[in-house]
Amino acid sequence: TKKIAVPKQYTMIGNSEAIQTIHNMVEKVAPTMARVMVQGPNGSGKELVARALHFKSNRSSKPFVEVNCAAIPSELIESELFGHMKGAFTSAHKDRKGTFEQAQGGTLFLDEIGDMSLAAQAKVLRALEEHKIQRVGSDKTIAVDVRVIAATNKNIKEEIAQNRFREDLYHRLAVIEIHVPALNNRRDDIPLLATHFLSLLTPKKELLPDAVDALQKMDWTGNIRQLRNFIERLHILGGHQISAQDVSTYTLT
Repeated sequence: TKKIAVPKQYTMIGNSEAIQTIHNMVEKVAPTMARVMVQGPNGSGKELVARALHFKSNRSSKPFVEVNCAAIPSELIESELFGHMKGAFTSAHKDRKGTFEQAQGGTLFLDEIGDMSLAAQAKVLRALEEHKIQRVGSDKTIAVDVRVIAATNKNIKEEIAQNRFREDLYHRLAVIEIHVPALNNRRDDIPLLATHFLSLLTPKKELLPDAVDALQKMDWTGNIRQLRNFIERLHILGGHQISAQDVSTYTLT
């Protein structure tokens, strides 16, 4: 199958050793069927790793479906993942495919899987073992062919020790583990990231060297997401040439 190039908006930017390591891992792992668990803090770019794995795999022409497990109430996660039949519960007005079925032939990205309830974890484990799912309210099984990539900002070993995450599911999901570092641990990449984010905005503006130095000295607790938002703010409020003065003026304290 012809592989699709990773679209620009999903490219992992950076030359730091940490990012090179991730690129190398992606190149090796993407063409396989191995399940991957991506770990790292919020806003560090875990989704980009998942998308790179998808685009560089033989499934790249099929769907990439993302589920944010933290954003879905625990009573609805099963219906979200496995679908439901009309009348299965009060608001089930028609049959609905779940994300496992929507991702058929492609990749299912379970983001923030550490927030999934133990009951849902058990069902996901069964789906991974049997390659089959059941819609809520149905006794019929449906065969599914999806590659599952999971991500979490939690320390999964700790979650297992606290009985909040199933160890058997962890071993199913983490055939390969990829760790994405915090932006504070890859400051060498800030100049590239900042100019990249600025290049996506119009009108075109320039980032002066003193502004880049200032950005490299800041504390990026919100990681790449925070940097991207800050560049957008500088683009809107700063001059045609963005200076260190702009950086200090528009930093939220």
